[in-house]
Amino acid sequence: MRQIVLDTETTGIDPREGHRLIEIGAVEMVNRRLTGRTYHQFINPEREIEAEAISVHGITNERVADEPRFAEIVDDFWAFIEGAELVIHNAPFDVGFIDHELSMLDSARGESRLGPVAEHCRILDTLQMARDKHPGQRNSLDALCKRYEIDNGHRVLHGALLDAEILAEVYLAMTGGQTALLLDASMGAEGSRQAGIQRRPVELSGGQLRVSAPSDEELAAHRQKLARIREAAGECLWDSIEGIVH
Repeated sequence: MRQIVLDTETTGIDPREGHRLIEIGAVEMVNRRLTGRTYHQFINPEREIEAEAISVHGITNERVADEPRFAEIVDDFWAFIEGAELVIHNAPFDVGFIDHELSMLDSARGESRLGPVAEHCRILDTLQMARDKHPGQRNSLDALCKRYEIDNGHRVLHGALLDAEILAEVYLAMTGGQTALLLDASMGAEGSRQAGIQRRPVELSGGQLRVSAPSDEELAAHRQKLARIREAAGECLWDSIEGIVH
C-alpha cells in the first residue's frame, strides 16, 4: 500500500476567511516502509501571513514572496499524492486548505479538473486515531512524540516537511504493535523473504524447566496477603484453586 504522510503550513487558520497554503511537506511510504521520496514546496500565498501564524511556523511574507504560486506547483504536487492514502494529523484542517486551493484554481480555469482530494485519495486522520487510542489524553504531535519516545528535539518551530517526517514515525509507532512478530505466520516463508525478514529456526532440546520453590519468608508473606484480601473482601478467589498454599 502506498501512503503519503503530509503536513501543511498556512497564512492563518480558516480558508473561508481567505487564508492560503504557504508550505507543503510530504514523505512517501510503501508497505509501511519509508521510500526516501519526499515532496517539499514553499508557496506564494498572494496575501499577508498573520503574525500569529508566523509565531507558530516562522515563515514570513518575505520568505515566500518569490516562491511559485499554487497554480504553478499543483501538477507536481498532485502527481505525488494521487491515488495514495494520505496520513495527516488533524486531516480536516490540511485537506480543507488543499481543497480550497483546488477550488480556487478550478474557478479561475472555469472547469473542475482535480478536487476535492477525498475523491482521489483515502484520508487517514492520525489525530482521530490517537483520540480513539488514548481517550482523554493530549494528542498533539508533540504529546505523541513524548508518549512513543520519538525524538523531536530538533523541532523548534513547525515546518511542513519536518512535521511530516516526525508524523511518519509517530504513525508507525501507533500502528505497529507486534505486527512484525506476526508477519511470518500471516505471509509465509516467501512473503517473509520479500519483506526482508530473517527467519531463524528455534532449536528445542529435551529436559525440564527449572522450578524455583518459594522460601519460608515468601510463603509467609503470601499467606498474610491472602488474609488481608479475605478480611477486606469477605472472600478470596485463591481459596477455590486446588493445591493453593494457605
